[in-house]
Amino acid sequence: MGNTYTLNFPVQEADIRKLALGDMVYLDGEIVMTAGLPTHQRIVRCLENGTELPTDLTNAGFFHLGSYNTEDDGVFDVLYLNPTTSTRFNEYMPTLIRSFGLRAVGGKGGLDRACAEAMKEVGCVYLSFLGGGCTVLSEAIREVTSVSWNDMISHYRIVKLRVEQLGPLTVAIDAHGNSLYDNLQEDAEKAMPQILADLRTAREAAASGDTSR
Repeated sequence: MGNTYTLNFPVQEADIRKLALGDMVYLDGEIVMTAGLPTHQRIVRCLENGTELPTDLTNAGFFHLGSYNTEDDGVFDVLYLNPTTSTRFNEYMPTLIRSFGLRAVGGKGGLDRACAEAMKEVGCVYLSFLGGGCTVLSEAIREVTSVSWNDMISHYRIVKLRVEQLGPLTVAIDAHGNSLYDNLQEDAEKAMPQILADLRTAREAAASGDTSR
């Protein structure tokens, strides 16, 4: 079992570097969330064009979270949030991580090796959210502090939230290049020859009518 920490955003690089794979984390403070592929693409275009973003992402916690929102009389409210699949954004995340010095990213499903290398360079971790855990996660919402790019559908906007004890989240990629997703892939590849051999033996036994094998 790993350790359990509370990270209060904004956080220092040293607080991120000390985290290890399997550690459990709760988040306090302001985080940024979006679920939109077009959002990531627009952020990258802004970086390429030198256009200032409406929300400062410097050293932020930037999370792939979908949400159900209401907007009445100009008041934007997040009623619940739930993780979306981060691998959809593999192409764009190394640029975002390096450009803004992101301290934490997360969602579900992980990120690829290129993203992990960018995280290692700047001091950033990937936090795995509980899939289907929207009830627990949404209880941490305290306040919507800003909403940007209102021309997009609500869960594609860049939303900044103040949260309290958002979690539990698992450190699935640490700031030293270690990845639970890579480890699981390697374990699966090592186990595959024996699995295939056992299946082949079982098929041969079934075909011959020999049930002793």
